[in-house]
Amino acid sequence: MSASKRPRRPLALAAAWLATRSLMLWLLAHDGLAALGRGGVSREVGHLYFRWYGVLSQGTFPVGDRLWQYPPGAGPVLLAPALLPTLTYFTAFVTLTLLADAGITYALTRAGLRPGRSLHGATLWTCGLPLLLHIPLARYDVQVTAFAVISLLTLSRSTRACGAFAALGALVKVWPALALIGIPRGRTTREVWTSAVITAVALLALLTAAFSDPFDFLRQQGGRGVQIESLGGTVLGFARRAGWPGTARYQYGAMEFVGPYVSAVAAVSLALTVAAFGLLLLWRVRARRWTAATVYDAALAAVLLFTVTSRVISPQYMVWLLGLSAVCLTSRHTTQRPVASLIVAATAVSSVAYPGLYREVVHSTWTGCLLMLVRNGLLATAAGLSYVRLWRSGLPPAMTDTTDRVTSDGSPRNPHPIHAVFRTRH
Repeated sequence: MSASKRPRRPLALAAAWLATRSLMLWLLAHDGLAALGRGGVSREVGHLYFRWYGVLSQGTFPVGDRLWQYPPGAGPVLLAPALLPTLTYFTAFVTLTLLADAGITYALTRAGLRPGRSLHGATLWTCGLPLLLHIPLARYDVQVTAFAVISLLTLSRSTRACGAFAALGALVKVWPALALIGIPRGRTTREVWTSAVITAVALLALLTAAFSDPFDFLRQQGGRGVQIESLGGTVLGFARRAGWPGTARYQYGAMEFVGPYVSAVAAVSLALTVAAFGLLLLWRVRARRWTAATVYDAALAAVLLFTVTSRVISPQYMVWLLGLSAVCLTSRHTTQRPVASLIVAATAVSSVAYPGLYREVVHSTWTGCLLMLVRNGLLATAAGLSYVRLWRSGLPPAMTDTTDRVTSDGSPRNPHPIHAVFRTRH
């Protein structure tokens, strides 16, 4: 890219961000339209989050609440709107979500402007998030994604910061811990995980001292069933069309299937999650080649595998995958470009299913079943492709291969400026 064109790209991204986020805000303001679920999207913040805010303000986590299934770190996030006392809870929450969104965009843009990097990641995030319509503004997944994105992008500068941000994200919604699966072996891994553990322990100690019952969420999380939008839910949806007597019921904060064999499907999902974890460990043990993008690619593959095998795949989970895809695309060495395309396609289909045609999904009509088949089929394909490409990228290179590579502990085999991403500064 020429020097004259490159400075214009951030300005174009800023303009696109303002335009798309204005549209998302308009959709949120008109959430009562029939095509947008008649207020279903914004209700979670205005009613559920606000109710939890009242409980948390009293110095306790929700106890015995079947809808509260989040780690203790979620408490401060839901209390954060109090930082803007002149606004209503709903308005303050949306404002903070937009600020987190802007922070992600800035971090991706800054990373993309470095030598040898790309602005494709910032572009994907800016243009991909609006495919979810106004859903991201009414959930706190953007904030969680910010922790994971910043964790990955700070690795090249500070292993301590990388571990700390991942730990903060994990204490809010667990999955950001998976972002560390691809950290180069050796000293880098030790430093990152030491920082993550220290941060997690310190924050847990603080939350335990400030709030009562911080671990009650564990009881509620264990009771979850098979959500209608999950991969197992798609199987049960088609079974319902074939005469299976089960139904969909609202429980544990989501529409889940109840009826014969649901527990078996849930058990299979858990077994697949364990198998996915085993595959990731196998890759980490067998991988012999790390590139500048391996950490990013491994994070995306890990979260994809755990998302696809989960008993729950809520629409806002796509925010996570878009964020990690964007991080991958900041590197010209990523193996995940086709995976990112599949995720963008799945995101578009997901917003059609919810909120647009959610009634069809709930009642397992042919339209609803086919929508879920397409969305989850795209995600399953992306997960398989992501892992295969990650595995191949870790194979020992041929003797004639002259591409940039680093050893398993992060040190360069062949000198090249790109290997600076693994030289950490504290």
